[in-house]
Amino acid sequence: MTFLLRGFGIKLVMIFPRHTVLMVLLASSGVVIAAESFTVATFNVENYFIRKFGTRPVKSEISRAKVAEAIAAIRPDVLALQEMGRPAALLDLRQRLKAKGLDYPHHEWVIGPDPAIHLAVLSRFPIIKTNSHTNVIYLLDRRRFKVSRGFGEIQLRVNDKYEFTLLNAHLKSKRRVPVASEAEMRLSEARALRTIIEARLKAHPDLNVLVVGDLNDTPGSRPIRGLIGSKAPRLVDLRPFERSGEKLAGLKNRKINSRRITWTSFFQKEDSYSRFDYILAGAGMARELDRKGTYVHAMAGWGVASDHRPVVARFVAEDR
Repeated sequence: MTFLLRGFGIKLVMIFPRHTVLMVLLASSGVVIAAESFTVATFNVENYFIRKFGTRPVKSEISRAKVAEAIAAIRPDVLALQEMGRPAALLDLRQRLKAKGLDYPHHEWVIGPDPAIHLAVLSRFPIIKTNSHTNVIYLLDRRRFKVSRGFGEIQLRVNDKYEFTLLNAHLKSKRRVPVASEAEMRLSEARALRTIIEARLKAHPDLNVLVVGDLNDTPGSRPIRGLIGSKAPRLVDLRPFERSGEKLAGLKNRKINSRRITWTSFFQKEDSYSRFDYILAGAGMARELDRKGTYVHAMAGWGVASDHRPVVARFVAEDR
């Protein structure tokens, strides 16, 4: 699609590959190219079952429709999911999204030790490598445990010049279990994930890597601090916040910015709201962050879809 901007002598060529925009300005002084951008979202869809599984009921039609509505409002290029049911449930969601104009031809479904809920990824971009971890073992009180949902790991190609690695995780919940301390289990799972991250970043310090998902703990907790790391290679917590309509984008006051609305999860038993869902970036990929497209998605009736809210980040598809 080509436009001529009268009076400026500039021709604007706009190419629209689905939701991503690449603009090329051709002028007498030369060529200016605005880099392609893409959006990644993570969403715990709360027991997305289309058939009853043990004591877990079928997710209601109104709830599944609300999940699709939330995702359609975001229109992510890559979507990491937690608490997804069997492959038929993932297909159900894909079909709902396709009916809303969102086609995800590439996907990954992780078969972890937990037979009920799973990790999954939907992507517009090709998945060029899969290296998901479905048998991660750790020791706790001299007993062997498996990371219940495993860790998803895929490599995606955004375009001919940009690729990134996505790690999808769902750490142990705060629900108590008789076999061990849930807090120690979650810490051990976070340490196992950190080992994988360090292996990737020590081999390639500038690797474009994202760690996303429901990590079931707050930013100051031992699992999250350990996962981010206290020394190189450290991850960057992108800390998306809710778009409230305030004109404060340029505000530099850290104290006021820290009061932004960042909660992502509701815990009914304690009637509490916490930030449990994260997008963490390696130093290389953090440089490509587009802060204006990074946020916690807020919508009316959000709790109909899930007890979690989606977290979104946008990036420029160009190494910086």
